[in-house]
Amino acid sequence: MSLLGIGRAARDVGGAVAEVSEVFTVNKTKAEIAAQARYQAALAQAGEEFKQAQAGWFDRFVNGLNRLPRPIMALSTVGMFAYAMSDPDGFSVRMQGLAYVPEPLWWLLGAIVSFYFGARELSHFRGYRAGIPPAAAPRPENEVGENAALEAWRVAVG
Repeated sequence: MSLLGIGRAARDVGGAVAEVSEVFTVNKTKAEIAAQARYQAALAQAGEEFKQAQAGWFDRFVNGLNRLPRPIMALSTVGMFAYAMSDPDGFSVRMQGLAYVPEPLWWLLGAIVSFYFGARELSHFRGYRAGIPPAAAPRPENEVGENAALEAWRVAVG
């Protein structure tokens, strides 16, 4: 068969048909390779964005300050109970002073505290990645998936 050039002609015709068919339908293997490349590029970009540089003294100081509000609020609340028991008259005078604070200011304080703790909770929630199944891990760049039809065609064409 190859003496007459039929094998080469069949390959050429097959290649031409494949090129023409790609005009009408997507080559799934090439589309999968392109999608994998886009996925790898997006992962690399995200990885670069979230790399953290070595924290300097100022960053460590600010991170320490960011950790203070919750313990301060908790200890202050307990301290108010202790103050109420140790000096009831002084405590009642200060509580009467709080009654004069206008209601919109209380709403503003509630919003600030809510957003602080809500943002903190959201930050911790976004950092939690244990729920990602192992199947979602990307495949190596050179691995494309099995294509049984393509392999059968290659064997048949020879």
